[in-house]
Amino acid sequence: MTGRDDADRHPGPGRTYRLISGDSHVNEPPELFVSRVPAAMRDRVPRIERFPEGDAWVIEGASDPITFGMNACAGQEPGELRGWVRFEDIRRGGYDPAARLDEMDVDGVDAEVLYPTPRLCQGIVANPDDGLHVAMVRAYNDWLSDYVAHAPERFGGLVLLPNCGAVTAVAELDRVAGRPGMRGAVMGCYPNGTLEVTEDDDRVWAALVDRRFPVSIHVSLGRTMPEAHRSSLPGYGRFFDVPNRIVQMVFSGMFDRFPDLQLVCAEVDCGWVPYFKEQVDNNFHRLYTSGTSTVKGLPSEYVERHVSFTYVTDGIGIDNRRLIGVDRILWSSDYPHVSADWPQSWKTIQATFAGVSSADRQAILAGNAARLYGFTSPSSLRTTAMASTS
Repeated sequence: MTGRDDADRHPGPGRTYRLISGDSHVNEPPELFVSRVPAAMRDRVPRIERFPEGDAWVIEGASDPITFGMNACAGQEPGELRGWVRFEDIRRGGYDPAARLDEMDVDGVDAEVLYPTPRLCQGIVANPDDGLHVAMVRAYNDWLSDYVAHAPERFGGLVLLPNCGAVTAVAELDRVAGRPGMRGAVMGCYPNGTLEVTEDDDRVWAALVDRRFPVSIHVSLGRTMPEAHRSSLPGYGRFFDVPNRIVQMVFSGMFDRFPDLQLVCAEVDCGWVPYFKEQVDNNFHRLYTSGTSTVKGLPSEYVERHVSFTYVTDGIGIDNRRLIGVDRILWSSDYPHVSADWPQSWKTIQATFAGVSSADRQAILAGNAARLYGFTSPSSLRTTAMASTS
């Protein structure tokens, strides 16, 4: 059961979006970088190589081959899960947009916002060679924009921002953002190239606001090369980094300077948000008296106006949606990663939405993503104003 009729498939002009994933992923094809960068760089860019155990990405500066089996295993039983797989054995939708539409239809998903594979993206973000870094960013953005252009009413592409200065980041945003289906941006660290917000980044925030593009952090920011998974239970603490980034951004004053800027914290869930808001306000009252702070309001007020959160499975978050802010929660499938409930997403949703009003349900499952990313009709993808919550 998908929660909708067959007649609702392939939504087009004027159709209602009932389920939008605010965080899904692609599986980048082996030739993506080698086929799109200058010839002199081809032996330095990420590539998939064959090992006895399976295929893996080989990334300059990374000490380990980076497997992708857990990034392409949705629908498999626990006993079938493998990090090492052959690329030709994974489901096609990760790299083929036509196949992806069929996979979405099986799951009853109307549209998806698409993120890169995290550890592969990490290798691009952390590369210290600015020229190579920008070439890889451009190659990824060109490939992704081709992918989402296949069905711009159903895909939301995010421009990967380069992190070697605001001028370069704005140039890349200007180069790619107007293409069909491109709806936002994602950063692996701040555009200035560090893990601290600087005034140089203001040019990027201004460019994003001008385009009504939200900017995303997927799980965390960082400048270290990816490694093989060694934790016995990876993924349980995905929200650890984001509270620090929110506090950084609030106290940098960027939300005061850009009151329409929207931040999406993807794959961090949201059940922790009420506690976080309580604690940052408590500390704020203890440390500042009236007129002594560089910000204009309580930290929690900035979260409520500027920050949205995507969740994969979070019953505590749904139960406490009023304390989080119903308009700040986006459902995500995480497809085709290990956390995905494909092809039973609607079954999981129905199990966790008992007692949730139809208005709250619609906002969390589709309305908030539609507002942030402009999912309307193909003729007005980026002309519908993103509703301001200031």
